[in-house]
Amino acid sequence: MTMNLPTFLSAATGSPLRVRPVATIAGEIAAAAVRNGAARWLAGSARAFGAVELLSRTSAGVITTVTPLPALMHALKGEPELRATIDAALHRLTEPRSKWAGFTLDRPLIMGILNVTPDSFSDGGRFADCERAIAHGRALIAAGADIVDVGGESTRPGATPVTPDDEFARIGPVIRALAATGAVISVDTRHASVMARALEAGARIINDVAALSRPGTMALAAKTRAPVALMHMQGEPTTMQRAPRYDLASLDIVDFLEARISACIDAGITREAIVVDPGIGFGKTQAHNFEILARIGLLHGLGTGVLIGASRKSFLGGSVDARLPGSLAVAIHAVQQGVQIVRVHDVAETRAAIAVTEALATAP
Repeated sequence: MTMNLPTFLSAATGSPLRVRPVATIAGEIAAAAVRNGAARWLAGSARAFGAVELLSRTSAGVITTVTPLPALMHALKGEPELRATIDAALHRLTEPRSKWAGFTLDRPLIMGILNVTPDSFSDGGRFADCERAIAHGRALIAAGADIVDVGGESTRPGATPVTPDDEFARIGPVIRALAATGAVISVDTRHASVMARALEAGARIINDVAALSRPGTMALAAKTRAPVALMHMQGEPTTMQRAPRYDLASLDIVDFLEARISACIDAGITREAIVVDPGIGFGKTQAHNFEILARIGLLHGLGTGVLIGASRKSFLGGSVDARLPGSLAVAIHAVQQGVQIVRVHDVAETRAAIAVTEALATAP
């Protein structure tokens, strides 16, 4: 339910608030707006935001309002408690992100996808052969991938699980070969034993679609101090697309990820070691996916880096081979909203699209 600002502030009194940055800008316009107090820098990046969407859960349901920052600050005069809440949320949105996996998060990173599976939705097992997988991993790096994400278990809707031993047998030699070249490798797995063996083989990052919720995974991540990506998934791959439901998908996912971050911190994993992923296509309808992407800035309020993986997914429409334009559109949108990492199949094309997007954003 969308309201004007005064009505929203009255209705939201005593309820938790979320703040989403909107109207992102870059270049000299952004710098001037920040100097004039009309905008704030987003997560330590070269992008700024001049307006916000406020969201709150009330007895009447989820309510929202969109307002320029100066108007919001004016409306909060005489409301010290609410002002303190908003100031804390804005600080989380603006504070620079710490290094993650050795990368500074002040520029978009590209994570190239390498599925060493016979049943991937996107490449149909083209890289199930070890030598082909290694060659493709090297090609991703040559095309500009900052990270290569290696997975040995398909998590497409309805996918059949594989044993951890079979999963590692697929990915172990590939990780060893690519890591030996100095490449930064993430392991895409839900299983603690696979995580442990992959890290021993040279992987540096754990990318878990189950957000370290399965037995032993969180303890392993805490012990090894490996950087992690926590993803939201409603249900399991075999069932996740059976009528998924949310109050408001973006808001529900932020709440879930905040709880997982808190659990990680309690287990000894630092916030700086974490990036979050809303799990596009994992227990979401097409409408859910588009709503999440439209409000992707909400995730910045968690104070971590943000990762988006929408490449070639079915919500983009058409056949897998026809989804490159949609994949690039999502990547560009994500970068414009301050997302720090995009996980993609088409590395060279995505790198070029981002380069042009950034050049246009900062042109005089």
